[in-house]
Amino acid sequence: MSSLFAWGLVLAAGVLEVGMAFALKASDGGTKALPSVLALVTALGSIWLLASAVRALPLGVAYAVWTGIGAVGVTLVGLLVFAESLSVPRLLFMALVFVGIVGLKVAR
Repeated sequence: MSSLFAWGLVLAAGVLEVGMAFALKASDGGTKALPSVLALVTALGSIWLLASAVRALPLGVAYAVWTGIGAVGVTLVGLLVFAESLSVPRLLFMALVFVGIVGLKVAR
């Protein structure tokens, strides 16, 4: 597997992680069946994609990038879909996570 393809898997895994968090919120604490099942399926898919990617990538870097994509993505979903609060410190720290993701990718 090429490194570029493996990074694509990490990106897809991060997107599924964001979908999982969105489904968890919609599941109302696991009381709604469809969002609960969707959360489980997206979580398993995300982990499977990450597991596939780490065959060709360093585990620590891939895992950090995956969690960073999830953290930034979930924060953006919270802001855009759930109208969660936006503040300068929150934006700053999100930017730091993003810079860390890019730094880990280019510093390999």
